This record gives sequence, C-alpha cells and structure tokens, in this order.
Amino acid sequence: MITTQGLTKVFGAVTAVNRVDLRIEKGEIFGVVGPDGAGKTTLLRMLCGIITPTAGRVTFDAVASGRGPDARPVLGYMPQRFGLYGDLTVIENVNFHGALYGLDRRAIGRRADELLRLTGLIEFKQRFADHLSGGMKQKLALTCALLARPEVLVLDEPTYGVDPEYRKEFWKILYRLNGEGVTIVVSTAYMDEAELCHRVAFVNCGTLIAVDTPGNLKEKYPYKILELEAEAVDLDFIGDLPGVIEAAAYGGRYRLAVREVEAAKVALGALLADKGIDILRLEEVPPTMEDVFVFLAGKGVV
Repeated sequence: MITTQGLTKVFGAVTAVNRVDLRIEKGEIFGVVGPDGAGKTTLLRMLCGIITPTAGRVTFDAVASGRGPDARPVLGYMPQRFGLYGDLTVIENVNFHGALYGLDRRAIGRRADELLRLTGLIEFKQRFADHLSGGMKQKLALTCALLARPEVLVLDEPTYGVDPEYRKEFWKILYRLNGEGVTIVVSTAYMDEAELCHRVAFVNCGTLIAVDTPGNLKEKYPYKILELEAEAVDLDFIGDLPGVIEAAAYGGRYRLAVREVEAAKVALGALLADKGIDILRLEEVPPTMEDVFVFLAGKGVV
C-alpha cells in the first residue's frame, strides 16, 4: 500500500533518515521502533507528506486509493505531542478539526458522536481539553485524526507517558479500527506494544536495521536468555563473566544474554558460590522484544 524508495531527510549536517526502503501492506499494523533520536518522527512525517524528503520518494498503490496513480489514500495523523486546544472543549476541538478536513457540520456531528463513543469520550464532550487526563487527551487526538475516515492512520508514539490501563484501552481501539480495514502505522517506545504489531521496523541513527514480524525477530535473536534470581540484589558484577553478552536487572531478577547456556550456568554457579550467594532460580527463558531492541540498538548502523 505504501512504498518508500531511498527515503532520505537531511537537516543541515544531520541525516535524520538515510535511504530507507520500506513496504507497508494494506491492512497491517506496522510498528516503527528505535532509540530516541533514531529518526522515527521524521520518517512518519515524510510518509504523511508533512515534510519533504531531501531524496527518495513515497508512493501509494493506485488500487488502494482508488483515485488514480498519483492519488494518496486518506491519511489520519496523530503527532507525538498533544496538539489540540486546551481552552476548547472536547466537542469544540472535534468541530474545529472537522472543519479543517473540509467536512460539513452534519458530517462532523454524525462522526463526532460515533468516534467519541468509540474512544470513550462521549460523556466528556463539554469538558475543556486542558482538564482531561493524559490518556483522555490522547483519545481526543485520536478522535480528531479519525474524523476524515482515513484509510491509513499514522500515530507517532501515541501512548508515550500514558498509564498502562489507558495504553491497553488505546490498543483495543486500534485493533478494532484495524479490524474495520484501517491500515495503522505506529511508532512506539514500548516493546510490549511492538509485540502487538503485525510487522516491526527497527530504525537506528536514521537507518533501517531490520523489518520483520515480532516472532521472526525473536527467532533470529542470536543469543540465549537466562533469568536469575538470587538472595543478593546487587549483582552487577555478573556482566563481566566470560560468555555473558548483556546483563540487566528487572525488579528482583536479572536477565542475561549468553552464548552458551550450560557454560554460563556453571560459571554463574561458581562465581556466586564463591561470594556466598545462593541462587534461588536460574533458567533459560525465551527472548522478548526488549532483548531484540537492546541487541539491534547495539548493532548500530550496518
């Protein structure tokens, strides 16, 4: 549905996006992940036509748009930062954005109630946007992005800083929209959300590092993961063991990326026994998208 060829954006001495070739299929939930400053926002803005590429191009399938070879599908865009008007009520914001899309008042009225029910904001129509919680503000931004009934919905980290319950609700809405045929392109800082995408593109330093399904990315992860629980909490020294690629604390446990499971278990056992620390649990577990993220971020530009 959407294809990029050599897509590049340069700001002065900084190459924000560097020769990205992508293909996003109709009906996908396509995720874009990467570290801060990786170029995700710039990439999404070029997809939407908000900024002009320095080089390369974005093309849309004529069949998908149904309006000729040069036509774009109807796009809805939700920026990373809340861009609505705090001194307007929910319904006033919706009416304003509907007018920007060129919709008449009757169309806005019909769609407003439908979308506010979808996003759970129907009871808050008269509340000022400044008085909404962070999650509700994001739902209002989504409502405004959906007014034009977009074929493609582009969302730039839509749940950043929102509490976990609102994130779950937000993704339920996205899955419902996707089930109705909306193609969704979403950047996210949360790897549990990356797991929910059909395919994920990992971007680092403006360069596309990998594109695949979450399942395939985890299958291609080159190391084994050990999860360790011990009597002591401060075990930062285990990262220095030979064969341990990465060690990170998660609450009361450590996750270790290792080359060889049995060799790592023996080395860990000997090291902790020497320090008088008992192991409560040490077992191999499947890699997560968090592990994949750390690995791909460490690869840098290839």
